Amino acid sequence: MANENLILDKLTEIASKLDEQNLLQKTVLNFNEACKYLDVSPSHLYKLTSTKQIPHFCPQGKKLYFKREELDTWLQRNRQSAADEIDQLATDYVIRNKRK
Repeated sequence: MANENLILDKLTEIASKLDEQNLLQKTVLNFNEACKYLDVSPSHLYKLTSTKQIPHFCPQGKKLYFKREELDTWLQRNRQSAADEIDQLATDYVIRNKRK
């Protein structure tokens, strides 16, 4: 009995990993796949689409679709620089704009 449960757990884990791999290979995601890909709730994703904060497609006025590449770009907006990057930029600025 314990071995059967262990086998079922492993099979479930393998199935979820296969779903994740399939998700990463698709270029266009439906609404549920986009929720899973972005790790957000459906209500939050609906809010983002209704306020046009996230790129999406609505070909027939009902179902929502998303390009995975556009979601990646959207996720990577508003990058925050690390402290050492800011220090380097400040140093470069001071060197370039030295008063004469």
